[in-house]
Amino acid sequence: MKLDNSNGQPPLAPALPPPQEDPTDAEADGIFVPPLNFAMVDNGIFRSGFPNSANFGFLKSLRLRSVICLCPEPYPETTSEFLKDNGIRLYQFGIDGCKEPFVNIPNNTIREALKVALDVKNHPLLIHCKRGKHRTGCLVGCIRRLQRWCLSSVFDEYQRFAGAKARVSDQRFIELFDISCLKHHQLPFSCSRK
Repeated sequence: MKLDNSNGQPPLAPALPPPQEDPTDAEADGIFVPPLNFAMVDNGIFRSGFPNSANFGFLKSLRLRSVICLCPEPYPETTSEFLKDNGIRLYQFGIDGCKEPFVNIPNNTIREALKVALDVKNHPLLIHCKRGKHRTGCLVGCIRRLQRWCLSSVFDEYQRFAGAKARVSDQRFIELFDISCLKHHQLPFSCSRK
């Protein structure tokens, strides 16, 4: 047995890790936890993966008016209650989370979600899907096209969030999506102002 040199006693056992905090304790302590893949898209628009109760304090700090959910599954009751309690409107556009080569992103659904995202009365707004990668990436990619970003920059942003799971079919969808039907919508974004 190895003895501690200072007092001839055996060394103390390592300290236990601190207990995991309850999300409500974290909020009370002023600790804000953003959802997975959270980022600001532009003034008044954010993106992320599916938020959970650990993220409620952070979401509250954003003073959201609206949430666009791109998942088809029923919204969890606790998250629905959080939105209701905070006066946040939920817009759900169910797009199945498919894997290549069977990816089918419906044009009409993305078009309707874009109309909600472009309406400043819905801002601040959070766009999310399950992980904030593919479906969210497609919607944000279409927003970037409306902002007149070059395709290489749109794809760089998409790939940054999708990582190793980037899909060629998603990028093809973004490139071929017809934005002309939305040109009459005013673009309230900071990077589209002249």
